[in-house]
Amino acid sequence: MDQDHDNVTEAELAVLQALWQRQPATIRQITEAVYPAATDAKYATVQKLLERLAEKGHVTRDRSQHAHLFSATTSRDALVGRRLRAMAEELTGGMMAPLLSHLLRAETLTVDERRELRDLIDELEPRKPQTRR
Repeated sequence: MDQDHDNVTEAELAVLQALWQRQPATIRQITEAVYPAATDAKYATVQKLLERLAEKGHVTRDRSQHAHLFSATTSRDALVGRRLRAMAEELTGGMMAPLLSHLLRAETLTVDERRELRDLIDELEPRKPQTRR
């Protein structure tokens, strides 16, 4: 997916978040999730946002029923990862360590979150072959 397709507007992100919480979903269901005071104008807005997201490859439409059903084809993790990578490229020349260091220092992590991070680092670290003595 190229960079233009990764560029998701705030409104498009709100639609994706609604789909990540409940999918597949109709335009009406998505509209009600994104705009609690749903109007015909808001319905049309969500319809246009879904069209854009489909063009970018983030959403699919199932036309087999009267009310079309939409599903996100891009996971939250995948989108977050691509956007963080792009931000790291822009701000730090592609180096993730400064970005991660800042995030870790800026946020107060719980004991469970710190353990989860350690486990992830251990999991991602290449295993060294065992040497015999």
